[in-house]
Amino acid sequence: MATINRRATAAKRHRRARKKISGTTERPRLAVYRSNKHIAAQVINDETANTLAATATYAKGLRGKVKGTDKAGAEAVGKAIAEMAQAAGVKKVVFDCGGNLYHGRVQALADAARKAGLEF
Repeated sequence: MATINRRATAAKRHRRARKKISGTTERPRLAVYRSNKHIAAQVINDETANTLAATATYAKGLRGKVKGTDKAGAEAVGKAIAEMAQAAGVKKVVFDCGGNLYHGRVQALADAARKAGLEF
């Protein structure tokens, strides 16, 4: 019996979700990547394969100011991505949690992005 690790099961959930979730010009996709040390978010238009906004806890503006391993870091990334998306002219997005469970840091990022003005 082969053992399946958490990353593999998350990748499986992500592939399953991506069959249904796609970013358009009107509603780009807010994709979240979570590792053990950091959290990152991108706003992506899948029709043109363009990244409209991207930030992470290791990005230039947030590096050293926040930790990626706690909810405060995720909230900072959520607020920053919402501001960048609005600067790019995006108000509504489709949320893609990247195969991660909507809980903890992923939920904190989503709530902070909503609070900062993104709709999803």
